[in-house]
Amino acid sequence: MSPSLDFSKWGWVKEASNSTSSSMKGNPVVVTMENPNYSVLEINGPDSAFQPVNKDRTKNAKQFTWVLLLKAHKAVNCVAWIGNSLCSLLSSVKKRLFFGAVESDESDKSMKAKVLFRVIVAFLVVAMAFLLFEIVAHFKGLYYFHNHNLHVPQTWEIKGLFHEVYVKWLEFRVDYIAPPIQYLSNFCIILFLIQSIDRMVLCLGCFWIKFKKIKPLVVEGNVEDDLEGSNYGYPLVLVQIPMCNEKEVYEQSISAVCQLDWPKDRLLVQVLDDSDDESIQWLIKGEVAKWSQKGINIIYRHRKFRTGYKAGNLKSAMNCDYVKDYEFVAIFDADFQPCPDFLKQTVPHFKGNPELALVQARWTFVNKDENLLTRLQNINLCFHFEVEQQVNGIFLNFFGFNGTAGVWRVKALEESGGWLERTTVEDMDIAVRAHLNGWKFIYLNDVKVLCELPESYEAYKKQQHRWHSGPMQLFRVCLPAIITSKIAFWKKTNLILLFFLLRKLILPFYSFTLFCIILPLTMFVPEAELPIWVICYIPVFMSFLNILPAPKSFPFIVPYLLFENTMSVTKFNAMVSGLFQLGSSYEWIVTKKSGRSSEPDLLAAEERDSKAMSLQLHRGTSDSGLSELTKIKKLHETVPAKKMNKIYKKELALAFLLLTAAIRSLLSSQGMHFYYLLFQGVAFLLVGLDLIGEQMS
Repeated sequence: MSPSLDFSKWGWVKEASNSTSSSMKGNPVVVTMENPNYSVLEINGPDSAFQPVNKDRTKNAKQFTWVLLLKAHKAVNCVAWIGNSLCSLLSSVKKRLFFGAVESDESDKSMKAKVLFRVIVAFLVVAMAFLLFEIVAHFKGLYYFHNHNLHVPQTWEIKGLFHEVYVKWLEFRVDYIAPPIQYLSNFCIILFLIQSIDRMVLCLGCFWIKFKKIKPLVVEGNVEDDLEGSNYGYPLVLVQIPMCNEKEVYEQSISAVCQLDWPKDRLLVQVLDDSDDESIQWLIKGEVAKWSQKGINIIYRHRKFRTGYKAGNLKSAMNCDYVKDYEFVAIFDADFQPCPDFLKQTVPHFKGNPELALVQARWTFVNKDENLLTRLQNINLCFHFEVEQQVNGIFLNFFGFNGTAGVWRVKALEESGGWLERTTVEDMDIAVRAHLNGWKFIYLNDVKVLCELPESYEAYKKQQHRWHSGPMQLFRVCLPAIITSKIAFWKKTNLILLFFLLRKLILPFYSFTLFCIILPLTMFVPEAELPIWVICYIPVFMSFLNILPAPKSFPFIVPYLLFENTMSVTKFNAMVSGLFQLGSSYEWIVTKKSGRSSEPDLLAAEERDSKAMSLQLHRGTSDSGLSELTKIKKLHETVPAKKMNKIYKKELALAFLLLTAAIRSLLSSQGMHFYYLLFQGVAFLLVGLDLIGEQMS
């Protein structure tokens, strides 16, 4: 039945008076529609349709027209906004493709390092071929993939060559492709569950520590009377600042260390400069000379041959003759700014505890809210410090040394073999060897040291590559020592199964294999399927646990989950490189810093930068050195460094693989799979085009 056309209900026409209705002229006209589905519309007379419209009706009609125009305007604005956003995205993509330098690390130049990229591209090509095949089958009416109980039609049921080929493909898929994918999927699910249980146990341990208020304690008393190792009350402490081409952060780091609240005659600062840029060497020398003029015992050391990276630098510094007189050594990377009372909060823990080798402090970040990338890093590292290191420190007295913001007993370093150059994770190496020699560690969650997070994806990726390839190198070389050591069996089990295998090898393996390879493949091989709880429920729950130590970051839980899966390709590649000793596993690239300071320092940054460098360094340099520094400053002002965003091929290939699988999932009406694949594919696309983190022009 057709809709009613009585507009009087809309308030457009007032009821006519009896006199008006009686004066209407004309005969009734009946209009009969040929289509029987429509009802008959009756008009009383020809004049009724053309009567003068009163003022109120005209007014209301105009208002209705304006409403329609406003809604149309809003719709046009919405379309224009979407179009502008799309154009901006396409423009950014064009800039990345035209101006961006394709990823050209030394690791990519070797044939071995390109294997993973070629494997991903092969999967992408196969997936696109499968998708094309399924689309053709879909339009031909072959919906066999909708039914989990697959029915393969018989010969008499099919017609045409394509139908016959499709049936053969279904039989081959069921018999030969689906079983191995399902077996690998089940294996990864088991690893996923084991790793999830480990995370839950760590979270329960952290909750117990908070509930019972457990923390390492020191012997009560005055610091001057209780600190061990010297008749003067304060032990001799050596502070080392290893750095390499750290032009952005050297000044604030040296300044913070030189302001430590410790007797000057009981403290020595070593600035271990491995810079190969002569201009940066001059700048650091000038800063050291400035603090030396203020009465600080500070030494500048530079190696002519930079062998062994940071481990070689620390080893060379510890071989100095005067080091044997010092009982403790504190290590700070170039971007770390300890509080003045750092040594008074850490060194007292060594008193009365001769088995203690290391006191590790927590990191805090001055730029954690700078961009989305730093916010996501803050979530990860908060869980690492608040949960992993605190629980292991309280219940096991062992954790991996973070390489900085820690105080070592010099005797423990010497008895454990000192710094070795065999891996790129010298901090974890010395921690494992000290643990095998019976030494204990303490983690102080309340003692915090300011530092800086990488703000660009390029710097973060290189950092994560080193952090995940180094442990696999170390596992290869130290496994015999762990097995033959005299420590308890449960400690050996913890080192091998939990510390190395579960948290350093299994985590990147199942994360990449399960969510980046198997899940897209199951869209083309529906006989091997992943349960919805593996894709959605458990990952969301684990992400919720990971974000608990940083509750202010809760709105970023979805980007965090997607980004962690995106980083799995970098971590998996690094893990394989370290495990099989590929060329990139020995690569060490210093993480780029932006030189951000704490909030008080930022307020004074403009005033500090406005001062001439010659006035800052006049007291500690010669006339020739001052002239050289002035030239260097002018050079840096006139020739600013220009950087380019990169294109990351592995991430882009995986983005297209996941988006292809999302289209295939849309054909089979798998809702949750489709949304996950779509958003994850977009996340890979953004990372592959370097659209996350600091934007460099």
